[in-house]
Amino acid sequence: MKKSKFIKLGILVFVAWFLPHALLAQDDEAKKLISESSNAKTEFIKTDPSMEDLFKSSYGYLIFPKIGKGGFIVGGSGGNGILYERGKAVGLVKTGQVTIGAQVGGQTYREVIFFENKDALDRMKASKTEFSSQLSAVAVKSGVSKNAKYTEGVVVFTQDLSGLMAEATVGGQKFKYTAF
Repeated sequence: MKKSKFIKLGILVFVAWFLPHALLAQDDEAKKLISESSNAKTEFIKTDPSMEDLFKSSYGYLIFPKIGKGGFIVGGSGGNGILYERGKAVGLVKTGQVTIGAQVGGQTYREVIFFENKDALDRMKASKTEFSSQLSAVAVKSGVSKNAKYTEGVVVFTQDLSGLMAEATVGGQKFKYTAF
């Protein structure tokens, strides 16, 4: 009987010690990603100053400070980002994509997705948004965001960080949202 209580007490002490440390580690990771997202936002605006209007006028936006992508016939990409609703960070989003087709190389890039309204943002939160050839990203250059048009309540911009990739592929970018 005493042994059983000792084991339960040991488990309780372990959980009481481990859980706060695990939560702090997640919190530190989120803070780092928020900082990286803020830096990415600054870089997007530096490249295209008119993009600041989209950051102010959109219902929400999702910033992936770094997405890695690579492939040889079969490829994939992935990254983590921060979702902002009305300018406030509300959650973490993981993205992933598997592609099949003529492709070779690897690259890293940043991505920002603007949501025109609450419905478009809620679709992403419910993991019902998938980007494929119908919703394509626009490479950021000075002035390009002035003429950007929302498609299905969404507009997407990317900015190369490094690497080179040639591709003609089929695949959809998927998202998984976790609220803070």
